[in-house]
Amino acid sequence: MENEVRFKIELGIINDYIDTINNSKETIKEIKEKRIAKIEIMNSKIKELLEKYKKEKRNIYISVITQIMDANNGMISTRLIEPININRCYLSLMKKMREIEKISRGIYLSSNTFEDSYFSFQQKYKKIIFSHMNALYFHGLTEEFPYNYTITVPQKYHVKIVNKKCNVFYVSEKIYDLGITEIKTPYGNKVRVYDKERCICDIIRSKKRLDIEQVKKVIKNYMKCNDKDLVKLSLYSKKMGIREKVMEMVGD
Repeated sequence: MENEVRFKIELGIINDYIDTINNSKETIKEIKEKRIAKIEIMNSKIKELLEKYKKEKRNIYISVITQIMDANNGMISTRLIEPININRCYLSLMKKMREIEKISRGIYLSSNTFEDSYFSFQQKYKKIIFSHMNALYFHGLTEEFPYNYTITVPQKYHVKIVNKKCNVFYVSEKIYDLGITEIKTPYGNKVRVYDKERCICDIIRSKKRLDIEQVKKVIKNYMKCNDKDLVKLSLYSKKMGIREKVMEMVGD
């Protein structure tokens, strides 16, 4: 409790730092080279603590890791500590102390926290976007629970484990970023998904790989939405080269 008070960093600074890292698709090396302001502020706060409490490096680092983990819904990763120059050995130490559990390579969970598999999976594979019926479930447009991940990645992105665990759709860089948004999982973590309009385009574009009756049902649910954006839907379908197909199915 004493360390929690002495080594406490303002929650706003920690949240800004976490958001910066979690939302970045760049490598740690690239992040460090950019010297991003919100990361530099976090670094300066840790440096102040190290200078003030010169003999308490271990306790300071463990406290900082714990504060980040608490603000990040009980999850910590090597990606979240490397930009602030905290060695991975402190995660190993906390694991030995049974304060955290390793759930995947480089990703740890507080011992009293349930794993959010969607969040941890996306943290491990930064390029994946939850899409198609998976994203539509998050948007409330289908009641079909997605037992497997359905994701979209750029054409050149190939990771063996992703192909084993997921239903993968590869797209060109031109449309990969089209319609990306964030949504909260049931555990309160933000994950990247495609918005409703992009999802509608995706399921029509890929209908041969899906249950056509389910596709039609989702489209009907979408058309009943008060927040549907048919202008955006038309724009997306044009950029994806499927405008006629989309307009035909939406108009049925």
